[in-house]
Amino acid sequence: MISWIERDKKRRQLVAKYELKRLQLKTIIHTQSLPKDVRWNASLKLAKLPRNSSKIRIRNRCVITGRSRGVYRFFKMSRILLRQYASSGLLPGVKKSSW
Repeated sequence: MISWIERDKKRRQLVAKYELKRLQLKTIIHTQSLPKDVRWNASLKLAKLPRNSSKIRIRNRCVITGRSRGVYRFFKMSRILLRQYASSGLLPGVKKSSW
């Protein structure tokens, strides 16, 4: 379980590192006014970048348990822990609703 969290951290670092380079290469690839060979070389360079540097490879995980499903973006916690913490009053401004 800890390895998932560490793997996700490494992916996030790679995405941050290569974000600008990927954006530049994608802009070159999608610019139709440039010659084909320039765009082709840009696509080859993009393919040589690490796979984990792509933004799509990041998975939202709970920062405490590493759970990948049912994660609230605002709290970065899974629904299970969010309910526990809210019920015990550990999240300021959040209370369990009842009607």
